[in-house]
Amino acid sequence: MSIRIGNAPCSWGVEFPDDPRNPAWKTVLKECAEAGYKGIELGPVGFMPEDPAVLRDALAEHDLELIGGVVFRPFHDPQAWDNVLDGTVRTCKALVAHGAKHLVLIDSISPRRAPTAGRVNEAEQMDQAEWSAYRDRIAEAARIGAEEYGLTVGMHAHAAGFMDFEPELERLLNEIDEKILKICFDTGHHSYAGFDPVAFMKKHIGRISYMHFKDIDPKVKADVIENRTGFYDACGQGIFCNLGDGDVDFPQVRQILLDNNFEGWCTVEQDCDPTLDVSPMDDAKANRLYLESIGFK
Repeated sequence: MSIRIGNAPCSWGVEFPDDPRNPAWKTVLKECAEAGYKGIELGPVGFMPEDPAVLRDALAEHDLELIGGVVFRPFHDPQAWDNVLDGTVRTCKALVAHGAKHLVLIDSISPRRAPTAGRVNEAEQMDQAEWSAYRDRIAEAARIGAEEYGLTVGMHAHAAGFMDFEPELERLLNEIDEKILKICFDTGHHSYAGFDPVAFMKKHIGRISYMHFKDIDPKVKADVIENRTGFYDACGQGIFCNLGDGDVDFPQVRQILLDNNFEGWCTVEQDCDPTLDVSPMDDAKANRLYLESIGFK
């Protein structure tokens, strides 16, 4: 069995391609490699060059493999479908150009859900008609990735969107064919939402195709939920701590993967505020060393 550990541009604070606070894409590649990783995600499409030759040379220079890419766009907004479709198709093309496998779909933050991140019993729910249309948009993006581009597509729950809590993710999985939609499981977002990542993995490991490793500081989590803090402000307060310092049981996560012969990439994602005086590379190194200390290679 082979599990490989990668990292992602969001660990350097890159959430949107045109954010002037972003570090240079070449810096992210260089520091990712120097921190000991052999794979990296694309980040939001447009952050790294969409010219395959340019990115291919840079990846080769740093001995990095492109793992996958995320479509973090407003699936919940019917008026934003052109935007979602643009992100989906461009990301698929970029991944195929570099032999990457994983397309990850994430419903971006909604003003209707942001105040209730981590509060499952208070969160506004879609009515049946809105849900059905929402589900169908996700299914179409999944179909495009799986059938038109041959990618493995995973749904990723995310705080403050309409795909946040475990029951919503399970409902979606029950309504979309597993042939086109699997799970990109993020340990940290599952904890943020108030659910047990280990229990979910045990129940759904057969459908998990890709992992995002993220840890949660329980004290910060309690504070931001109580104060209804926005997601990016929570990132600035350090809700996503270094792996092993939070409430996710990573030795158990590893054991579930081993027991079920999981193969492929697990990607560290430590969303951070790019304006803070922190060193993403230092955190990336610390996360790599922690994972090695519990048996990941």
